[in-house]
Amino acid sequence: MSSSSLSVLVGTTKGAFLLSGGKHRDGWAVRGPFCDGWPINHVIGDPATGRLWAGGGGDWHGAGIWRSSDDGETWDLIRLTRGTMDDWAANDPDFAAMIGWSAQTLPFADTFSQIWSLGYAHGTLYAGTKPAGLIASTDGGLSWQKIESLTDHPSAEAWNPGAAGLVLHTIVADPSDPAKLWVGISAAGVFATEDGGASWERRNRLSNADKCTHHDHPAAPRDGEIGHCVHNMMRAPGTADLLYQQNHHGVWRSVDGGRNWDDITAGLPSSFGFPIRVHPRDPDTVFTLPLNGDSAGRFPPDAAAAVWRSRDGGQSWQALRQGLPQQGCYFTVLRQAMAGDGRDPAGLYFGTNSGSVFASLDEGDRWDEIARHLPTVLAVEVLDRR
Repeated sequence: MSSSSLSVLVGTTKGAFLLSGGKHRDGWAVRGPFCDGWPINHVIGDPATGRLWAGGGGDWHGAGIWRSSDDGETWDLIRLTRGTMDDWAANDPDFAAMIGWSAQTLPFADTFSQIWSLGYAHGTLYAGTKPAGLIASTDGGLSWQKIESLTDHPSAEAWNPGAAGLVLHTIVADPSDPAKLWVGISAAGVFATEDGGASWERRNRLSNADKCTHHDHPAAPRDGEIGHCVHNMMRAPGTADLLYQQNHHGVWRSVDGGRNWDDITAGLPSSFGFPIRVHPRDPDTVFTLPLNGDSAGRFPPDAAAAVWRSRDGGQSWQALRQGLPQQGCYFTVLRQAMAGDGRDPAGLYFGTNSGSVFASLDEGDRWDEIARHLPTVLAVEVLDRR
């Protein structure tokens, strides 16, 4: 990767892929699969060094994080937990020889099965796990420590798994304050620390609980809270702790770091969806991709794809459809499968469970398919080295 290039980092059910668009974000070339075909739930990069990290695994492999320092040409695996293959290999020398297995002591034994999310800020690499937990590394991913204060939270015994299990899927850092961090757990909600992880506060409160109408759906707002099945969350640019989230039952906005949440779903065709994206410079411009509902197929309403944009902090919404399929479109866009760059105009990117990646270089006005026929896309991020 040159020092002035942009790459879209794609995690899939069959490894990681890199989509290189060069300095001008065009002529996209697909490379991969990397990471020995492991299920990769998230891929991120450090624009200062170009280092890449890919997290994933599962019951067979156990959990691990792959690292590359040469633009994905070679990858090193840091295994964190054991999987079924370890049990097989330990009892079958022929199988162990076939896969090149040797016994090793893994730092977290069998306490979690997957890495679900990654985040890098202020020299610390964070990883969210399944079952929900948070681990951190200060040496680029070589060694890891569990942040016990989160899983020791008084509410932990009441955390309930979402459809994909109990997962910590979203890690949000404050770019100017290393002591502040937010995480999203399905289905336990939003948690925040302002003391570097020494303590955590659960932040799911409705701003207008007295006006909340009753919904029969178990993930809907009730009891003064927005519902604990947060799907994705992002901090807006600027000094204020302005957060947006898409959860199982609506799109929400918080002006106080998650202490109170306002419902901004009105104007969208559905309350259900997975990703949320905020403009890199305008805190009032936000993007989401509604789906028709968790029990109605989880595809775009009317089988016509659209990214929805608000320019006024969620007071109104506009459907952006140009270049997206408008008939017979039944794909799903998962919680970590939408990303953006910081250029002007800002670029947006999302991947589908049908193996396509779409890009818009004009803040959503027009879309182009820049990759197709990939495995199921689980995550999309951008590494922009300008």
